[in-house]
Amino acid sequence: MGQFDYKKEGMDIAKILAGTTLMAIAVNMVYEPIGMVTGGVSGLAIVVKKVSGIWLGREIPVWITNFAVNIPIFAVAYCIKGKRFLGKTMLANLAFTLALFLLPGNEGQHRDYFLAAVTGGVLNGAGLGLVFSTGYSTGGTDLLSAIVQHFFPHYSVARLLFFIDAAVILLGAFFFGLPVAVYAGVSIYLASRIMDAIIEGVKFAKLAYVVSEKHEEIGQEIMQRLGRGVTALNARGMYTGMERRVLLCVVRKKEITGLLRIAHSCDPKAFVIISDAREVQGEGFVEIRQ
Repeated sequence: MGQFDYKKEGMDIAKILAGTTLMAIAVNMVYEPIGMVTGGVSGLAIVVKKVSGIWLGREIPVWITNFAVNIPIFAVAYCIKGKRFLGKTMLANLAFTLALFLLPGNEGQHRDYFLAAVTGGVLNGAGLGLVFSTGYSTGGTDLLSAIVQHFFPHYSVARLLFFIDAAVILLGAFFFGLPVAVYAGVSIYLASRIMDAIIEGVKFAKLAYVVSEKHEEIGQEIMQRLGRGVTALNARGMYTGMERRVLLCVVRKKEITGLLRIAHSCDPKAFVIISDAREVQGEGFVEIRQ
């Protein structure tokens, strides 16, 4: 069993707290005041608040619905997936609920839907990115999708999540109108892009292939000047039939210019291929999670 990393665990908790706070700001100050339902349990909670105000004469706060709906979801998940599966997800959900309770709402009746979609998308995407970068989630429809997938294994979690969130968005469109739902879609798209940028940003790198007769010299220069490992692959040209070495090297985006300079200074005829490496874990990049 690996040694407990207090620094890493502390960073994860800090990310969860910061991320859930940003998400709560998006819900309380942007989405809820104008009825912008972007899916998830928090989106359902916005609809419940609207309906309860009409039918009961008293609005049920968003944080109460979020907490209440997640109780059976976590209970079922515990029975099906076990304690280990939940991990910090329960912590993240409780932090999100607490933030919804503590943070004030925006009582102003603004109707700038585009601004709300952009602002909410940025806040929500950044919050989700921080939480998901720890390897956990805030529960809700994410956890519900995993539960449903247990009973319907031929459906992917991503597809089930899409169907569940789409149903919540359609419910929001019914109570708040189609135009608001359209802007909610814009906000969801923006949030997903920002979330991906945060999650993949630390893992994003460049993969370089270098074909040159001076591969030995180029490889040594890359290792010495950039401090990156280089792997020499055996290859054979199909046209010439000649055996040669192809260098493979993964570098950060800011290092790619240096690699190109090294390759062409050693061999102006060097053939270099650069591609994106979307996931890089290991020495010099993101630490491999156990």
